Amino acid sequence: MKLIVAVVQDKDSHRLNQALIKANIRVTKLSSTGGFLKAGNTTFMIGVEEERLEETIQIIRDNCKSRKELISPLAPMGANVDPYVLEPVEVEVGGATVFVLPVDRFEQF
Repeated sequence: MKLIVAVVQDKDSHRLNQALIKANIRVTKLSSTGGFLKAGNTTFMIGVEEERLEETIQIIRDNCKSRKELISPLAPMGANVDPYVLEPVEVEVGGATVFVLPVDRFEQF
């Protein structure tokens, strides 16, 4: 058995959740916040048998797309910053960060 931990942007989380349900893959969702953009995301914890690992990763890949967005950087509190420095910048967001971990033991009560 494997544990997939997938960190997904909130915009993709509903679509991914529906696709996993349709494929009869159980999932636990946790609300989380990214450190760099300080934006909301969802962390999915998915336990799957080895035979369904690649299928599950493909479902994640198909439903979590990266995209470019403009963000306005935040100035440090109390800092004197030239206003031109704080122009919006384009960053790539979305997609998924996926970790696959071995599971030594699984119990369900």
